Amino acid sequence: MCAAIGNYAFIDGNNLYLSTKVLGWKLDNRRFRIYLSDKYNISLAYYFIGYIEDNEDLYNNLRKGGFELIFKEVGHDDENNIKGNIDAELVLQAMIDFDKYDQSVIVTSDGDFACLVKYLVQRGKLNAVLAASKFGCSRLLSKAAGTKIDFLDNLRNKLEYKK
Repeated sequence: MCAAIGNYAFIDGNNLYLSTKVLGWKLDNRRFRIYLSDKYNISLAYYFIGYIEDNEDLYNNLRKGGFELIFKEVGHDDENNIKGNIDAELVLQAMIDFDKYDQSVIVTSDGDFACLVKYLVQRGKLNAVLAASKFGCSRLLSKAAGTKIDFLDNLRNKLEYKK
């Protein structure tokens, strides 16, 4: 077992994008990465996202912004909507790297991550959960995070993409 080397972020990219979109704004990913470094001392920020060939510009911008991308092959639901659920990949990566980070930041509003958050809290490895807004955040996730939850809509002026 090696010594931990900093703090890691695990970002549910689709949830983050859709949650801020519903709130009527677009996140500036570069500003967000700087915020993660400054506020939470994040040395490695994983961004979990479904892979769509037409989105190479987005992926390149995320990489240039300092994110480590982990892709999930996408499928389609019964209405032919794209589905790229990354939950298992995010949880697995958080466990693979468990001994490599001091603290973690989980970025999602999805209640499916409540069990991971609870586990990280119990082991003293959770710095924060960042959800897009209190309104759209799962109660299970909020309960698991307790006082370690914050909401990006409180930071809209600082993190919103401006042309």
